[in-house]
Amino acid sequence: MRVLVTGAGGMLGRDLVDVLAGYPEHTVTAATRAEVDITDADAVHAAVAGHDVVVNAAAWTDVDAAEQHEAAATAVNGDAVTDLARSCAAHGARLIQLSTDYVLAGDATAPYREDTPTAPLNAYGRGKLVGEQAVIRLLPDAGYVVRTAWLYGTHGRNFVTTVLGLAERREFLDVVDDQRGQPTWSYTLAHRLVALAEAALAGRAAPGVYHGTCSGETTWYELTRAVFALRGLDPDRVRPTTSARFPRPAPRPAYSVLGHGRWAAAGLPPLPDWHATLVDAFASPAPPSPGKVA
Repeated sequence: MRVLVTGAGGMLGRDLVDVLAGYPEHTVTAATRAEVDITDADAVHAAVAGHDVVVNAAAWTDVDAAEQHEAAATAVNGDAVTDLARSCAAHGARLIQLSTDYVLAGDATAPYREDTPTAPLNAYGRGKLVGEQAVIRLLPDAGYVVRTAWLYGTHGRNFVTTVLGLAERREFLDVVDDQRGQPTWSYTLAHRLVALAEAALAGRAAPGVYHGTCSGETTWYELTRAVFALRGLDPDRVRPTTSARFPRPAPRPAYSVLGHGRWAAAGLPPLPDWHATLVDAFASPAPPSPGKVA
């Protein structure tokens, strides 16, 4: 399998490259933004040539900044993905596009199915939906959309590294307890993306939407308490609060729990439980470390 990873310098991209390094039978091209800017259609078209699978981990990830700069965010998360899908169609490559729970309304009370109608509530979600729709439209037989959420890992700033950094500076942390989701270790997701690529090439995985989040569900408050416990800190230093206490430019979904029904058809189990995976992440050779806090 000849794999192109775009966004290879990011948190998930770096994990993807690391995981693929354990498969000597696969040939990997790791393209950082400096090497392949996905908003450059000509550069993308040239980069895709000669690859069987493209995993697009490149994205505009600043959700709040997207609210003020929607056109710029959509240029990366939507328009560039459209060009990438066209290039994959031209070269006969399969495309795995990373997307987000933010394309959904966030007001459900039961896990979202993969075929739930989309209804993004912020600019970031609208831009990512443009990318999703392009992949499904332009690559009906070779396009895969993998929605993920609450992603954390070793390489790059994320919620887990942020709260660890705050723990070094503050006696108590007030964390919202009214948003539910599925914390997902980027390294675990990277393994699943490689398995999906292999299944796609073998004809075992049908194209379309998959949900790439860990099983189970929790809140940001409960996640923070679990992080504290695993780091040997007192979880009672974490106090519950509401989203109203922390207004943000971009509205956040209250419910980001995704269902995982489509994996079985591809011969793959759902991703493991979020807490068991968090334990594995902290026991790994490179566990999450405190991130910089403004």
